[in-house]
Amino acid sequence: MLAVAAAVVTIVVVNTSYFGPQKTVQDYLQALRDGDGAKALGLLHATVPSVNAAVLNGSGLKESQADIKDVSVGKPKGLPGNKSQVTVSYTIDGAKLSTDFELAKGPKHWLFFDTWTFVPATLPTLDVSVINATQASLNGIDVNMPSGKNSFAVFYPGKYDAEYRSDLFAAPVVARNVTGPAAIPAVVLTTGPTTKLLSQVDETIHGYLDACAKQAVLMPADCPLSASTDNRVVSAVKWSIVSYPEVSITAYGGRWVMAPLTTKAQVDFQEQNLYTGEISKVKTVGDFGFSAKLSVTDSAVTVTPVVNY
Repeated sequence: MLAVAAAVVTIVVVNTSYFGPQKTVQDYLQALRDGDGAKALGLLHATVPSVNAAVLNGSGLKESQADIKDVSVGKPKGLPGNKSQVTVSYTIDGAKLSTDFELAKGPKHWLFFDTWTFVPATLPTLDVSVINATQASLNGIDVNMPSGKNSFAVFYPGKYDAEYRSDLFAAPVVARNVTGPAAIPAVVLTTGPTTKLLSQVDETIHGYLDACAKQAVLMPADCPLSASTDNRVVSAVKWSIVSYPEVSITAYGGRWVMAPLTTKAQVDFQEQNLYTGEISKVKTVGDFGFSAKLSVTDSAVTVTPVVNY
């Protein structure tokens, strides 16, 4: 009788610990941490939508688990129809979150041990768009973005970081915490010029204006600087740049454009009054506007100043 009782207790303990719904959930979570998408998908019995699968396996999947901490698998809660609900609690970046898994009881193993399988669901889809780019990064995986858009199937729970970065343009990271199969807010990567690009454009504009200032005439050729007088100029004309334009580059109509530019410059010269013969010194400061066109490739940018007379 003692042997029978011990056997019953052993079966109950083993059945709960190794064959209960919690164990199935734990195996699924471990597959996510291992980056084993095939095993995770096999356990979850989920339908994969017809979208990009870049982060369903390997390093992209493992990265989705990197910030999940304090994981706790709760006790099963019985549901009608031989089903059970297991709640997994965890934190992502300090935020307390949870995911409910629904499992159904299957046939017994070796007459005594239960089997549990996830109730089938569909993996959620993360929609990502990026301004003026055809590539991006999702959990460290480079992904193509045809026409600046793409959709990605993702496992849950997980954290997915989307970003775009190149030498000339970049978009800050946008993160989405995925806790279940429900719809996920779309990600829009707002791309802008990098410090390196702005520095290059600044240098070009400064060089252009400095070259204009070296022309010792009232109206330097192909330049926004200009001055006029009704009297005779009797000295060398000297230009100096008082302040350079502030460069601003934004996306517009699928390309990159620069905001109108304004420079402040000073002109110095001596003039002789045509009527009195008196010679006087002229020293004036003015604002001069112009624009510039950008030609952008993957690794270089060309700046062409445009002056409208």
